Amino acid sequence: MRSDESSKCSSRHGGEGGFTLIETLISITLLTTVSLGVAQLFAVSALANRTAWDKTAATMLAQQKMEQLRGLTWGYQRLPDGETGPPATDTVTDLSVEPPTASGPGLLPSPIGTLETNTSMYVDYLGPDGAWVGTGPAAPAGTAYVRRWSVEPLPASPNDTVVLQVMVTTLRQEQLRQTRGASGPRGRLPADTWLASVKTRKAL
Repeated sequence: MRSDESSKCSSRHGGEGGFTLIETLISITLLTTVSLGVAQLFAVSALANRTAWDKTAATMLAQQKMEQLRGLTWGYQRLPDGETGPPATDTVTDLSVEPPTASGPGLLPSPIGTLETNTSMYVDYLGPDGAWVGTGPAAPAGTAYVRRWSVEPLPASPNDTVVLQVMVTTLRQEQLRQTRGASGPRGRLPADTWLASVKTRKAL
């Protein structure tokens, strides 16, 4: 009698043990699947946060350059008798260096394509903290952001009005674009900031 009871008990325990093993395997599979999903979610979230931060920084850096451009002289001289005189235009300030110098183009029309490529006197480079780190056709060490700008006469009023544009992007985005062999018009990328403003002559 005892032998039969022991056999039943052993069989019951063995069945419970097998069921527990299956449950464990299923739980591990589910946990692994959920963990992979969470890891992907964190990765996507981190990328979104990075892009948002870059976008915010790029906007501030673009506004900074736009203020510099708008601060350059573009108006009409005021004569002693109060009448409006000849045009007064800044044609010497170089905003691509820090601090600006008197060896640049000022508000003269920029060459074609200065928003697309790194053009001397129409590009500067900034570090992760937004500090100026250099200028020229190639980005120096420590560059995090690339800032380009253009000055174009407004076709409807070329002598009195200019269109100012500033584009800021990340060096990482620029390098990725070059790696992919992108050609043609640059277009707008996720972390880019583009600003445009119109400046019309007024009496100074």
